[in-house]
Amino acid sequence: MKQWGVTLQKCNRDFEKVQSKVQLSLPLSCTESSALPLNGRAPIITGGSRGIGRAIALHFNSLGARLVINYASNSTHADQLVSLLNSSAAAGAADDGGLPQAIAIKADISDEQQVKTLFDKAEAVFGSIQILVHSAGILDPKYPPIASTTVADWDETFSINTKGAFLCCRAAINRFARGGRIIMISTSLVGGLQPGYGAYTASKAAVETMIKIAAKELKGRGVTANCVAPGPTATELFFQGKSEETINRMVDLCPLGRLGQTHDLTPIVGLIASDAGEWINGQVIRVNGGAIV
Repeated sequence: MKQWGVTLQKCNRDFEKVQSKVQLSLPLSCTESSALPLNGRAPIITGGSRGIGRAIALHFNSLGARLVINYASNSTHADQLVSLLNSSAAAGAADDGGLPQAIAIKADISDEQQVKTLFDKAEAVFGSIQILVHSAGILDPKYPPIASTTVADWDETFSINTKGAFLCCRAAINRFARGGRIIMISTSLVGGLQPGYGAYTASKAAVETMIKIAAKELKGRGVTANCVAPGPTATELFFQGKSEETINRMVDLCPLGRLGQTHDLTPIVGLIASDAGEWINGQVIRVNGGAIV
């Protein structure tokens, strides 16, 4: 336990250091399109104000993208991120035609009308939207076995994680043109099937199945659909409700002997979102350091 306490503190310090480094590496100019594969694009990132979604937003910005940061209720984190991104763009003094580097849009992604409004508002500011990263999701921190999972908790998990993914995916399919990218953040737990994650894993397994079918239904459109499925990753959502013993056991399962960090995931999402990722389609990419194979 004492040893893990040190490890946990190190994970948190490493996470904060990486976030700081990413923030400091925000691009000063979006004119070098050859070095900025997402230049001129404005991805929608659901759940983009915190955790993995926030890290993806920062990485996309470093690749030249403008950002649509979706959040569900509390605007504080979204506003802070948008302010950071817009301040960086202003410091670069690039000719952006008056467009902001990032905007924040509140929307409950489990509500059909709010998803439509999210896409409508994004298009009103940036024009055509061609990239969706669906990172919004919830996890019951009680980690109940299926026998103890309430109907209310099951329904809430599926409403956000599965229905929300469906509504966002459907909106993207109906709006995206050639070159569009649909990326769902799933979980390696679908391959690991751990007790205590019944509702969460089932909700993500449904998303993985949906995205594989969507990739086939998009035949001839030039739009790709994929899932990125992280393993245990040092974020607020991951640490919530877990004991040091539980986290230590998860670290021990990884051949690399550590928790994942958000910077382990973001380059893969960035690749899939870019033109270079066109040949990756209909896939579930498990990014977990070998913890689940």
